[in-house]
Amino acid sequence: MGGQNYSMTLCSMSVMLMLRMPWGRQHYMLPARTVTRRHGQRDTAQILLLRGAKYLPDKNGVTPLDLCVQGGYGETCEVLIQYHPRLFQTIIQMTQNEDLRENMLRQVLEHLSQQSESQYLKILTSLAEVATTNGHKLLSLSSNYDAQMKSLLRIVRIFCHVFRIGPSSPSNGIDMGYNGNKTPRSQVFKPLELLWHSLDEWLVLIATELMKNKRDSTEITSILLKQKGQDQDAASIPPFEPPGPGSYENLSTGTRESKPDALAGKQEASADCQDVISMTANRLSAVIQAFYMCCSCQMPPGMTSPRFIEFVCKHDEVLKCFVNRNPKIIFDHFHFLLECPELMSRFMHIIKAQPFKDRCEWFYEHLHSGQPDSDMVHRPVNENDILLVHRDSIFRSSCEVVSKANCAKLKQGIAVRFHGEEGMGQGVVREWFDILSNEIVNPDYALFTQSADGTTFQPNSNSYVNPDHLNYFRFAGQILGLALNHRQLVNIYFTRSFYKHILGIPVNYQDVASIDPEYAKNLQWILDNDISDLGLELTFSVETDVFGAMEEVPLKPGGGSILVTQNNKAEYVQLVTELRMTRAIQPQINAFLQGFHMFIPPSLIQLFDEYELELLLSGMPEIDVSDWIKNTEYTSGYEREDPVIQWFWEVVEDITQEERVLLLQFVTGSSRVPHGGFANIMGGSGLQNFTIAAVPYTPNLLPTSSTCINMLKLPEYPSKEILKDRLLVALHCGSYGYTMA
Repeated sequence: MGGQNYSMTLCSMSVMLMLRMPWGRQHYMLPARTVTRRHGQRDTAQILLLRGAKYLPDKNGVTPLDLCVQGGYGETCEVLIQYHPRLFQTIIQMTQNEDLRENMLRQVLEHLSQQSESQYLKILTSLAEVATTNGHKLLSLSSNYDAQMKSLLRIVRIFCHVFRIGPSSPSNGIDMGYNGNKTPRSQVFKPLELLWHSLDEWLVLIATELMKNKRDSTEITSILLKQKGQDQDAASIPPFEPPGPGSYENLSTGTRESKPDALAGKQEASADCQDVISMTANRLSAVIQAFYMCCSCQMPPGMTSPRFIEFVCKHDEVLKCFVNRNPKIIFDHFHFLLECPELMSRFMHIIKAQPFKDRCEWFYEHLHSGQPDSDMVHRPVNENDILLVHRDSIFRSSCEVVSKANCAKLKQGIAVRFHGEEGMGQGVVREWFDILSNEIVNPDYALFTQSADGTTFQPNSNSYVNPDHLNYFRFAGQILGLALNHRQLVNIYFTRSFYKHILGIPVNYQDVASIDPEYAKNLQWILDNDISDLGLELTFSVETDVFGAMEEVPLKPGGGSILVTQNNKAEYVQLVTELRMTRAIQPQINAFLQGFHMFIPPSLIQLFDEYELELLLSGMPEIDVSDWIKNTEYTSGYEREDPVIQWFWEVVEDITQEERVLLLQFVTGSSRVPHGGFANIMGGSGLQNFTIAAVPYTPNLLPTSSTCINMLKLPEYPSKEILKDRLLVALHCGSYGYTMA
């Protein structure tokens, strides 16, 4: 026995643990059935190690620890570390190995962290140190971006997972170091502070360069203006774009000449700034993502870290620059924008400025990113996956089968069969959605009511007459969510305010026109006129229908004793709007959204505005521009032959079909042209032609609209180019109420 090595091999499930024993020459194999009881593998390993087994790799260089981590056997890893403490750091370093499955590493570290508070803190501190090292490598422009980025985010994900689960403790989940607590748990983030400091320094440096670049651009514009010798408003000069290295275009002659030295130097500085951003944007964005993950894991679910909000506000200009240059960075790294509405609002104008087509592609790319590859409508694996519905009770039977179906399977594909019929396939699915579109607004169910224009629908505030109304609203949300998920169109159109509810966009008084045009006009009158001496004696309390009975409802606490004045009338109008358009149907909205969000995440649907959501759900209508021109009226000084009007129609001919639809929506609130064409467009009080009204021009002024009277208020622009630019900005940003941009 003396001095001779014997090996013993342990097999358990798919894991082989190889330990070499210091006696004899015989090989021992313990079959799996001898260690199937819980902890059997751990106990067997412990026995072998107690008897002096040596830790050695097999002939392929695979160690016992490798096999245990690959299988997620945390208990056996715990035993190995007890006898060989150096293996602790080996496991930590394994987090950088992309060949190892991340969930197995999490499983092992989760078990190890549960053993004691000190072990838990040691694991987190070690992970933080490795993440910091990887983060600094990522910020080094000489490193491999893809490899370092994936490694950093992988380690941080594991770190955050371990931090959240921790050993059972009254303080678990409450030690939020970024919020000021100086507890042992908060100290595990300390190594990462070096990385966050480097990140901050990089962003400050880029902000400084951007500011310098702006000053240089201003000086360049000034030089060019002096050369031209004209006293023009600098705002009317298009942004300067260097025509090429070493030359510039003489604005007087249209020829290229050598740059003045000072001008060349400033443009080279500008190019340098752009190069720095190009080289660092993705690297910095990945570190920002890691920072957000670390901040978030210390917060309760659904809350955004105050420290991270402060960080975004501090570096607002640089982050917007990154998003401007590459909007897809939101999905690659800036997840915080999708998850935090308060932060997304700061960037929304950039996102909405991106082409509708691009945003649709991003939407579906990330909507289906977590699903297995499959056809949108596929043949199910077994009979249980088929939605079997009855034609004679299609609404109720569909509601029943959808509510019982597996949500994940419905996201992957839909198969529908009508009871007693053999047909299946995409055609049947389309027919099912088409029939349900009509049934959802069927008056017999009392779910939706027609709006004033007779073509759109709004949730019925009296839907409670149907005892199952909230279940049906939830089902309606599921159907629209499923349709959008599978790119199926529905033959139903809602009011603009309801699309806003789906998107989480606040309603405004103009939305009231869809259900009560006269009331909307009254609200408009209040806003447009001085009510100080009119003796209206309005209070912040209104009479409204509550479950079939008229009641006085306060718009805010103590509203019955608060008079509406010239100073607070805007608040009154907004609160009245919210009561009529939101509070009166809040249970119905909530039930609908519960079903809709089962298939469509709120974070993704916010990429669109209410007009675009209508297009996604109901499709792109055909617009006859000649019919549009024929049935348009002009007022406030415009005539059909005026240059601005000529330019306007030329622009309408030039823009895409999607942009024409946006224009129609922008002015009328609807994407649809009624049967019979533009001559039959409805306004708040009946037939109302599309109308263009003149507005005095001031620089950067955008077109606006009054949807209740189908009126486009078009400034008297000095050129067709400016008109087109301002019109397109208004179409993409108009739902935010901008008048200047």
